[in-house]
Amino acid sequence: MKLLANILGASLEFLFTSRHNSDMATEITVAELSSDDWPRLRDLRLAALADSPAILAGKLDEERNFTEEQWRETFKKLSYVVATIDGKDVAMINVENLVGDFGATCWLGGLWSNPKYRGSGAVRAIFNYMDSVASKRGWMVQGLGVMESNTSAIAVFEKYGFIKRGDRVESRGKPGNYYFRMIKSL
Repeated sequence: MKLLANILGASLEFLFTSRHNSDMATEITVAELSSDDWPRLRDLRLAALADSPAILAGKLDEERNFTEEQWRETFKKLSYVVATIDGKDVAMINVENLVGDFGATCWLGGLWSNPKYRGSGAVRAIFNYMDSVASKRGWMVQGLGVMESNTSAIAVFEKYGFIKRGDRVESRGKPGNYYFRMIKSL
């Protein structure tokens, strides 16, 4: 995977070139969204909730009715990192800077990729981007919660260096369901 950084005005985008299962290269652009990108966030988030309601926090019926102001408000607490292929946003994650469990300096949530683009390298590109800016952004110890039933996500996180820590915890948003905390230190 080759990494090229492009400075576009005040924003920073990263271009990743990935090769998977074929000789064709896929160019993946990864960027942090700003509050002016709220329509992109809305579209990705609603697609994610429609596709994977059992594993993501939030409710499609509620978020579908968010106003522009409500979408913009989410940027005050969270950063959103998005992967784009051929001009289409295909994967996302949110990041909250905090002091968290097991020394985490940030907490990751809402990782989702469009099913048509799974295996494209988009999630790998997101994690490569996050690792490349971790020192500058305060993301040196990354934590996340993943539902215990989501074994494919657990395998992905372990592949990117996350380790299960502590006991499973009951979800406040989905009572009766449990999640694991996973931590990665850079």
